[in-house]
Amino acid sequence: MKIHEYQAKELLRRYQVGVPQGRVAHTAEEAKKIASELGGKVVVKAQIHAGGRGKGGGVKFGANPEEAASAAQQIIGMQLITHQTGPQGQKVKQVLVEPASEIEREFYLGITLDRAQSKIVVMASQEGGMEIEEVAAKSPEKIFKENVDPGIGLAPFQATRLAFGLGLEGKAVRQAAQFILALYKAYTEADCSLVEINPLVLTKDGQVFALDAKIDFDDNALFRHKELAEWRDLDEEDALEVEASQYGLNYIKLDGNIGCMVNGAGLAMATMDIIKLSGAEPANFLDVGGGASAETVENGFRILLSDLNVKGILINIFGGIVRCDRVAEGVIQARKNIEINLPIVVRLAGTNADIAADMLNDSGLNFTVGTGLQDAAEKVAAAIG
Repeated sequence: MKIHEYQAKELLRRYQVGVPQGRVAHTAEEAKKIASELGGKVVVKAQIHAGGRGKGGGVKFGANPEEAASAAQQIIGMQLITHQTGPQGQKVKQVLVEPASEIEREFYLGITLDRAQSKIVVMASQEGGMEIEEVAAKSPEKIFKENVDPGIGLAPFQATRLAFGLGLEGKAVRQAAQFILALYKAYTEADCSLVEINPLVLTKDGQVFALDAKIDFDDNALFRHKELAEWRDLDEEDALEVEASQYGLNYIKLDGNIGCMVNGAGLAMATMDIIKLSGAEPANFLDVGGGASAETVENGFRILLSDLNVKGILINIFGGIVRCDRVAEGVIQARKNIEINLPIVVRLAGTNADIAADMLNDSGLNFTVGTGLQDAAEKVAAAIG
């Protein structure tokens, strides 16, 4: 689950992580009032779940409350387009108003899970304000990493080593190390999957704090953090993904033309790969789960057909927890209940796969049965030309 910058900073304050004292505004008048209370020059920042807001016109400065109100007036309601929103952009409903900072230097700091090592990794770089992917591609030596032993946690000497890696000196080293340790505590206790501070800044008066903050949570752990789950902003998420989550489906919309319905995340990834190898493009990731029922399959069809880019559907089910004949029954029932004018290719393997294939062939409905994963992908790619 993603949250807004102002929410991320609210969480970080609970862990004594240094952040600016800003507040969120939904109107220009609110922004003016906040700017007046803060005093001095302020920055007005659009609140959407995407980076690159400044380049898209979503970050503006105000020298006084009137200019802050004007900036908010321009930002609130705009369709902000960044490299992460896609060409459709995202409508801005609120802005964060913060004191403008006198910045001496900018850094990058991030915490995530290194799946290759099954350890949390803390990353730091002197290239603050830049996309970390770009730094990793062009100058990987500028990224400093500390892998965390899960039995010990992040050690103070590791945090200090990262601070020295940022080129800090004197009391700034101690401040940065304390910042990193507090950030790690927030990451672990709140069950985050990603925390990014970009930029982490050193001000001209020697303070270290997070000028920007991005936090993603592990959805599977949100039952432990009901107050954080309330921060979910459905308007910032794809409508089909929200609907799919209500049915217990794991769905992510993509840009292709082949709708995929698969049970199991690994099989879903393999299915998308082989669709691309067959010359087509997957339109989604859709995992109906190991216990897919007729109702689950029908809801999956509705989600797939809601995407107007879908020109064909590939159903790829491995019968392990659920028998293939039960899945076939669900597919046939869904086909009868929903008007579908697209080619459908079904590949079933595992328990009762032969019975399921006979059920599909004898249904009198328009199905193409694939004899294997590659055969099914090639058939659905051929069917849409």
